[in-house]
Amino acid sequence: MNDKWNNASSYESYIGRWSRLVAIQFLDWLESKENLDWLDIGCGTGALSNQILRSQKPHSVTGMDPSADYVEFCNKNFQDERAKFLVGDAIATSLQQKFFDVIVSGLVLNFVSDIPKAVTEFKRVARTNATVAAYVWDYTGKMELLRYFWDAAISLFARARELDEGVRFPMCNPSSMHKLFSEAGYQSTEVTLIDVPTVFKDFNDLWTPFENGQGPAPGFYQQLATYERKLLKEKIFSSLPVHPDGRIHLVARAIAVKGKVK
Repeated sequence: MNDKWNNASSYESYIGRWSRLVAIQFLDWLESKENLDWLDIGCGTGALSNQILRSQKPHSVTGMDPSADYVEFCNKNFQDERAKFLVGDAIATSLQQKFFDVIVSGLVLNFVSDIPKAVTEFKRVARTNATVAAYVWDYTGKMELLRYFWDAAISLFARARELDEGVRFPMCNPSSMHKLFSEAGYQSTEVTLIDVPTVFKDFNDLWTPFENGQGPAPGFYQQLATYERKLLKEKIFSSLPVHPDGRIHLVARAIAVKGKVK
């Protein structure tokens, strides 16, 4: 499946707003020092970069993403001389060797075509004693927004099963994340789970991002016939825990890993 990631405003309403909450806890977990040079691989609309600038007192932040639209969005919206954003690939960044003190990647690794090659590239641009860390969604469990979507889709359409992110991305679990970093030669590898609340004011607040086609689940929805879309929308609504006031309280869980470069 060719996932579509090229519209910054659509991404913000779909996943960006929840990634920002994860970023806060993720950075606290890293326990980094001040005045360091950071690299944010797959920076997207800048959720993680923004939190680095706000809370970590960095010397510099370099964001990199393959989407020119996302990079343009960041360059327009970040008015901070410490930050710059570049179009680039996680597998071959073309960045200076041994330059960064902290390298982070939020919600990106599972979409990279060669994941082991990417984490090796991270080591190439990392200084000695640098921290390298990443997080991905828990697609099979507590990333509930997507779990409700795919469980409903699979119950209606057999072709949805192989497109389910929980099936497509088997590396998105604690043991696989730990193994990935350990086998790449990172030292003191640790994994943790990060849960954030995803509260929607009503079903429309939850559903509208699926109409925009950003990412695997919205992309699948866009490929459905009109009557199939209606069936799926009704199925998801009937399965959600909707409060009497219309609000929907879910949880988004991320799986985070970190290691040291020696």
